[in-house]
Amino acid sequence: MDFLNAMGGTATGFFGAVIPFLIVLSIVVFVHEMGHFLVGRWCGVGVHAFSLGFGPELFGFNDRYGTRWKLSAVPLGGYVKFHGDANGASVPDPAAVARMSPGERATSFPTQSLPKRAAIVAAGPIANFLLAIALFSGAIYLNGRYETPARVEAVVPDSAAARAGFQPGDVIRAIGGSRISSFTDMQRTVSGAAGNALTITVERNGQTQDLVAVPESKEDVTPFGRHRFGRLGIQGPKAADAKLVHYGPVDSLGLGVYETYFVVDRTVDYIGKLLTGRESPDQLSGPIGIARVSGEVAKVGGVGGLIGLVALLSVSIGLLNLFPVPLLDGGHLLFYAFEAVRGRPLSERTQEIGFRIGLALVLFLMLFAAWNDILNLGFSWRGRGT
Repeated sequence: MDFLNAMGGTATGFFGAVIPFLIVLSIVVFVHEMGHFLVGRWCGVGVHAFSLGFGPELFGFNDRYGTRWKLSAVPLGGYVKFHGDANGASVPDPAAVARMSPGERATSFPTQSLPKRAAIVAAGPIANFLLAIALFSGAIYLNGRYETPARVEAVVPDSAAARAGFQPGDVIRAIGGSRISSFTDMQRTVSGAAGNALTITVERNGQTQDLVAVPESKEDVTPFGRHRFGRLGIQGPKAADAKLVHYGPVDSLGLGVYETYFVVDRTVDYIGKLLTGRESPDQLSGPIGIARVSGEVAKVGGVGGLIGLVALLSVSIGLLNLFPVPLLDGGHLLFYAFEAVRGRPLSERTQEIGFRIGLALVLFLMLFAAWNDILNLGFSWRGRGT
């Protein structure tokens, strides 16, 4: 009976994670590919297929323009295949283009002007950023935000804050010259600055002064994964002191833009530290990790939590696709930059080698992230058993 109960719990956990994950990922991928599709259509490019997922088609239909809209068996991405593409990654097919009539060439992707091709490629990541801004802004406008003053209630002994000279009653006004309006603002700034010296402006007894503190690096393992962050050792106001603040449409939009920028900034900062050896790659997550997070968010935060996760993942996918790796959107834009400088495209051989290298890098990253997910999943299970 214990075995059957365990199996039942595992199955429930599996579907409880997979279904939210598929919903979240499908929305993000659909919006990304729709960006490519719409701008491609506006530029007069023919579209052979719009696929949500890869691999064999499960079902689909043709629209009046001849585009095949389909749902495919492997729900880990999607693609738009334009006229003249060899595949869904927009790798050009010179042989097919050479056989086209003048009318067909006019609607093929490889024969479009450089600005049009760049716009079509960039439209996918841009659509992801716009989706995130819309979701963040909408949530703030509809629900408001709970904010607490950036006031120091207590200082943890022998902490970074204690060594820097913080005192109870201090109000944090700025960090590194950037205005701090709430305790959450302070936490978010400090959490991404482990090991970095921060100049923190505090108001004490009606006067301002600067304190220099170096947040300590801490690690926390939660149901959402393993996270490292910076900590000063400051206790803030109680939850009862939080006030619900409502914002108008313009302010909500500005905060939505800031939230999107914040995710981009933190991600770029992490990657920079990763490349310079100041961060560990064990925080990289793949589909397994995202599925686990989706399940936990659906359980804890419900629909609202999943909407926030859609926004977060949308920013991440948009940014990832802008990396200058051949096969990704950023790789295509890199090739177009070379074309703009040289006055002609790179040779077919050079592009082919670049796409192969890009494919190898993407596959390696996916496998590495999946391995991290498996290790973190095992760590989480061991942790729950103690």
